[in-house]
Amino acid sequence: MAGGAPPDAWDPTQYERFRAERKKPFLDLLASIDPRPSMRIVDLGCGTGDLTRELHGRLAARETLGIDRSAAMLARAVPAPGLRFELGDAAGVAGSWDLVFSNSALHWVPDHAALFARLERALAPGGQLAVQMPSNFGHPSHRVAASVAREEPFRSALSGWEREVPVLAPEAYAALLHRLGFSEQSVRLQVYGHLLPRREDVVEWVKGTLLTDYQARLPPASWPRFLERYREALLPLLEDQEPFFYAYPRLLIWGRKK
Repeated sequence: MAGGAPPDAWDPTQYERFRAERKKPFLDLLASIDPRPSMRIVDLGCGTGDLTRELHGRLAARETLGIDRSAAMLARAVPAPGLRFELGDAAGVAGSWDLVFSNSALHWVPDHAALFARLERALAPGGQLAVQMPSNFGHPSHRVAASVAREEPFRSALSGWEREVPVLAPEAYAALLHRLGFSEQSVRLQVYGHLLPRREDVVEWVKGTLLTDYQARLPPASWPRFLERYREALLPLLEDQEPFFYAYPRLLIWGRKK
């Protein structure tokens, strides 16, 4: 929930339909952090702030700032002692933080070589970076969205815009952290298996994430037609099983600055 500046199409209710499934990667990323006393934390792409509040409490942080570009998501964020929220762009993070944390947000931000260099500069000496991002861009749910966007009338409605995927291979992040001078690091690809009631629920999943990028850029009258065409093209590519097993790869990245 960080990155460019199309209109805000994020719907907190839609996004949190799969709250339990989305929380497991957060917990795994949290487990990678080395807790230190009185940490100052920034959470990039904090969404509704529920997980930011858990991050703040579990690490007993002195100060935690949650940043998100969606006013709709932040409207549900509840401040607490030492915990505050701001509308902003993850790409512009600055300061001197003990932990730069981002759970499922930085795949919205382009140019990861430049982005991670900025994240390193925002860390205090000995500070930690913890990032989780989807790595499922080859899944039919993503490929079909790109394909439908190239069809008319959607291509013209989008003025030829195509969604770029900035996420790199795991080994590229390991090399990048090394070049940036991180003294310790861990980069791994983790596949999460989610059991959804039906294959149609994959559409509901991406309506709360991937498809917001298309919804934000399409004229309001075109969006329902796009969604129907997307559903029509996607479902035959998914196995018709109940429950539906949704294999979802994610990257979990941790590093410590010298």
